[in-house]
Amino acid sequence: MKKNLVFIIILLLGSITFAQEGNEEEIDGGGTNIQQKPDFAKSKRPLTKKSKSKPPITDYKIIDLKNDTTFVDTTLTIQRDYNFNYLRRDDFGLQPINNVGQTYNSLVKVEERDHLLPLFGARARHFNFMEVEDIKYYNVPTPLTELYFKTTFEQGQQLDAFLTINTSPRLNLSIAYKGNRSLGKYQHALTSTGNFRATANYNTKNDRYKIKTHFVSQDLLNEENGGLSENGLNQYLSNTAEFQDADEFSERASIEVNFENAESILLGKRFYLNHSYSVIKKTDSSNTDIAIGHILDITDKSFQFDQDAANDLFGVSYETTGALLDKVALEDFTNQLFVNIDNVWLGNLRLNAGYSDYNYGYNTIVSLEDGTNITNRIKGDVLTVGGSYQKNYKGFELAANGMSIVSGDFDGNYLNASAGYQLNDYGLQLGISTNSTAPNYNFLLYQSDYVGYNWQNFNNANDDDNFKNIETQKIQANVQVKKFANIEASFTTIDNYTYFTKGTDSLTVPEQYDGKVELLKLKLSQNLNFGWLGIDNSILYQNVAGGEVYRIPNVVTRNSIYYQDHWFKRALFLQTGVTFKYYSEYDADGYDPVLSEFYVQSQNEIDYFDQFDNSDPDNTIDTRQTFGGFPQFDIFFNAKIRQTRIYFKVENFGEAFSQNNEFSAPGYAPRDAVIRFGLVWNFFL
Repeated sequence: MKKNLVFIIILLLGSITFAQEGNEEEIDGGGTNIQQKPDFAKSKRPLTKKSKSKPPITDYKIIDLKNDTTFVDTTLTIQRDYNFNYLRRDDFGLQPINNVGQTYNSLVKVEERDHLLPLFGARARHFNFMEVEDIKYYNVPTPLTELYFKTTFEQGQQLDAFLTINTSPRLNLSIAYKGNRSLGKYQHALTSTGNFRATANYNTKNDRYKIKTHFVSQDLLNEENGGLSENGLNQYLSNTAEFQDADEFSERASIEVNFENAESILLGKRFYLNHSYSVIKKTDSSNTDIAIGHILDITDKSFQFDQDAANDLFGVSYETTGALLDKVALEDFTNQLFVNIDNVWLGNLRLNAGYSDYNYGYNTIVSLEDGTNITNRIKGDVLTVGGSYQKNYKGFELAANGMSIVSGDFDGNYLNASAGYQLNDYGLQLGISTNSTAPNYNFLLYQSDYVGYNWQNFNNANDDDNFKNIETQKIQANVQVKKFANIEASFTTIDNYTYFTKGTDSLTVPEQYDGKVELLKLKLSQNLNFGWLGIDNSILYQNVAGGEVYRIPNVVTRNSIYYQDHWFKRALFLQTGVTFKYYSEYDADGYDPVLSEFYVQSQNEIDYFDQFDNSDPDNTIDTRQTFGGFPQFDIFFNAKIRQTRIYFKVENFGEAFSQNNEFSAPGYAPRDAVIRFGLVWNFFL
């Protein structure tokens, strides 16, 4: 801890010193532009290159996959506080497992849309996996650096270091690495993750040829302990009033877990290239731009589960004495050609055609005791066609995009359409979408050294044994009233919903629901400022009909009240307050470390947790019902000095007064009350 404090102090002193010579124009914590110009009347020195004002911060541009452009933001807002976490994005609707870098239980199910082929499995490990749309490109007048640092649990730190430079006005290069290592408070819960990315963004002098490309290499490793054992649950609950040994297991490392000999790791590498050439360029005499382009995506992923010896929790194993090793890999090679027509009056139209080659699977064929053979590969290729359209006119916004597989072993398509109108501080957007895609690869084919974790749900002789495409339809509306509220509403129907659950032998199995899941969502987002007092509210209501296979809490809320103001003659911007989080009671999904997937609780598992509830009517311990229904409080103290944001937070403050009544997943405790701090430091050369 002393080393951490020394490190923070050195960085703060350095940032304050450097900031005196940093960017001459910045945005202060309150979001107001401050232009600092040299006072030449007081200066006796002649104007030189060094005395010229630096480029404005709006020249430091960030460009996403869709070419939407923003600029570097050094403000300190409540939203920046929400983003200051391991994922580095707003984690509303996610309940973390106890250690940093572990997975999250989804209070709001992730909607995997706009893809045609099945997704790679191990979805519980993908929260921090950077996909193509997560990579940003840059255009900056001078080198830009950002350093992110945050403490973890016990031994370890989080760090995200980023550097981008423009070697010329037309060529930008960037390199970044995000790393996390955290020992955790419970036995065998170490996490060690790394996300390396490098990008290049280039335009020719006449802007006819444009290229964006990136390379990403990621490794996400977690030690697995299977959660608290039956004895460990009793030890965990012993810190409540119903048990006498209140202090014996307050040290989390002394609580028993199911096993201490397993780990899982998700690896991924991707090379991505998106380039185009304008055959006809917009000029003063031409309102049309016609470009032809090419997109190349080469992605390799693998997931591996290692265990030194089999555990009865997952049933019978083929390996009765030695170590277990489950490894699956995916190779995905995609090429896409497109023609883009952009006309001032007609809008932007893109037509594209693509080819994808996929190879998912294992190196062996498994023969089950009933004579069934589990194949080792899902391999083939598909041809796709699609297009998109976008037009903005006097506040009206029209957009549509879609794609479909026209040839190959898989069927799939998606279509999205939206219309909106923006008038000053008011906006309305309506949308409709439909999607048909095969379930993820690990639903279709899986092999393991555990006998019960072997299945094949495609290319079976009996069509009834094959999983069907998941069919999703959605309508949505978004109403915006600037400086007051944003209201989102959606209604989704899902046919052939595919999920994991516990079978009759208490082993995790894939299932497909033969009914219809209907999901209604209503969300209110609101940020109000009354001088130095701020209030931020996010309230989500969810209602599911048509089956018990899609389990989510009905209500999820996050409410913050905070004070913010400039101190010390505007040298420091201070923000401090409290954030309240709550979600209603529900049967939360369980976590399976072999698959690195969440599964729907079965009645057998609910009965297992109910055994820890005695018949005393005054007893409030019910490990099933405590999945939700309890408040969580975070107290934060944030500050901004020039381009440095400092964060100090007491996380899950209420847990310090009501310990050991809560769970984030069956058998997995949530995070304890903890004090964490860190900073984000931008500097401009």
